[in-house]
Amino acid sequence: MRKLYDVNMQPIGYLQEGEAGTRRVLYDRNRRVLGYYYPASDKTYDRDMRPVGRGDLLAGLLASKDGR
Repeated sequence: MRKLYDVNMQPIGYLQEGEAGTRRVLYDRNRRVLGYYYPASDKTYDRDMRPVGRGDLLAGLLASKDGR
């Protein structure tokens, strides 16, 4: 699991990659799931598995969570 930081080096979230690149899971700083990205289908979903869009849009979920 990789820790993600803002420009001030404050932790803002975590990114976990599944085995063999099956999916990526984004967590907020409190380790609550924000969303999922599935490379095989090239789609991003929010925490409730609602489609967000095509491509890896996890950074957008993190940005909207922090109000930026």
